[in-house]
Amino acid sequence: MIVSMTGFASAKGAFGAWGWTWELRSVNGKGLDLRLRVPDWLDGLETALRAELGKAVTRGNVTLSLRLTRDEGAGTLALNTATMGLVLDALHAVETEALARGMTLAPTTAGDLLALRGMLETGTAAEDTGPLVARLVAEFPGLVRDFVAMRRSEGKALAAILKGQLDQVETLTARAAELAEARREASADALRANLARVLDNAAGADPDRVAQELALMAVKADVTEEIDRLGAHVRAARALLAEGGAVGRKLDFLMQEFNREANTLCSKSQAVELTAAGLELKAVIDQMREQVQNVE
Repeated sequence: MIVSMTGFASAKGAFGAWGWTWELRSVNGKGLDLRLRVPDWLDGLETALRAELGKAVTRGNVTLSLRLTRDEGAGTLALNTATMGLVLDALHAVETEALARGMTLAPTTAGDLLALRGMLETGTAAEDTGPLVARLVAEFPGLVRDFVAMRRSEGKALAAILKGQLDQVETLTARAAELAEARREASADALRANLARVLDNAAGADPDRVAQELALMAVKADVTEEIDRLGAHVRAARALLAEGGAVGRKLDFLMQEFNREANTLCSKSQAVELTAAGLELKAVIDQMREQVQNVE
């Protein structure tokens, strides 16, 4: 089965205070281009993900995005000791001055102090990111499987389209062969008439030389080889579709050969109907080539 270079997959996950969203997508490309957008502070994550992707795909522009979020409630409360020192110094100064003036102040509790702005700060405790990286790496193959499954599904649809287009090429090639055969006798009669006319009006001309030139014209007008090659290319393309795998480059090369033979057929046709068949061939081949651009 052939595989398309177009694909998409997404997934969500969570671990402890962390949550994340994966997005993996690809479009066609001449080679394999992996672009990973993952947090660089997760040591070893990108290397592991890149290796996993490299085993699953061989061609295409592939983009992976990982968005991480953290539960705000997972933060820790930390006592700002610098602020606490300043507050206690101020409180001591106030109480000392009050006593000197014969005043008695109500006792100050720890709760009163902690309620003051700046005494407590919300922070994130330093943590080992190894378990988080391990969880992400463990979940990633499931995302890749979904991604590859979509590319294969797209490839199945591509194969059906290409097979239909190859059937069209085969039908048009057979039609071109019939038209070429039908014009063969007319071409021979025209050549004989041309030869007689030339010999009648070319006194002293070498008959053998004239015959050679006319024979060369006949060879140049013969499209048998082009029709045979088109048939061979159809068989080769079907074999590649049956083979499956990463055959996109081979199919792309075959499209160039298809187009070359169709162009030559048109240039040598010398008949309106045969030219029309050749133009139809070119149109179908161009459509095939567009589809082949998406094959891995």
